[in-house]
Amino acid sequence: MQSFTPGQTVQRRDMWQGRVWSTQALRVIDDSATALVTAAWPGAEARVPDSYARARRSGSTAERGEAVRQLAAGAWRLTATGWEETVLLLWKAPLAHFSVNAFYSLDGGCSLRNWYINFERPSVRHASGFDTFDLFVDLVVDADLSTWRWKDQDEYAQARRLGIVNDTDHVQVEEARAQAVAWVTERSGPFAEADRWAAWRPDPTWPTPILAHVPPE
Repeated sequence: MQSFTPGQTVQRRDMWQGRVWSTQALRVIDDSATALVTAAWPGAEARVPDSYARARRSGSTAERGEAVRQLAAGAWRLTATGWEETVLLLWKAPLAHFSVNAFYSLDGGCSLRNWYINFERPSVRHASGFDTFDLFVDLVVDADLSTWRWKDQDEYAQARRLGIVNDTDHVQVEEARAQAVAWVTERSGPFAEADRWAAWRPDPTWPTPILAHVPPE
């Protein structure tokens, strides 16, 4: 298996039918048999579908729905963007159908804002980073792990109707949902070290991650 060195820049790519749906530059924090841990902060380069970028700026659910329809039709275009507003720490175990993300607020310093569990296909590593595919539904967890809520279930249902999330994906997501909730409630997986991760801060000497391999826009 391809391994990465702390401090190295890697790219996460969401791949759909052989094409890049989105890509994000990340800095490697740790790589072990347990998980690959990466990070991004404001200015880290990314490419996302232009329809999704518009939806993010406007907050429009209709535009987000259009982005999903474009994905199903294979009719999207990428646009340059960057990570904004928070520091991201991303924890992804081998073969897992979700990643555990920590978002840190930059208001008055760098403090843990919340956890965010992103359901996605298992990672496939390559020399430049890893490929996966976002499966739309998410779990937002309070910083102290006391409560959580599901997010983007409407988008998940739309992706199911359009055939983006197939039956095999659906079975895996249902199993992953149960495992993710168990990790939160039992304080297992990365949450066994929640205090350590909450205290984590990016190394100020590392440059902002940039995309080494930029897909066409």
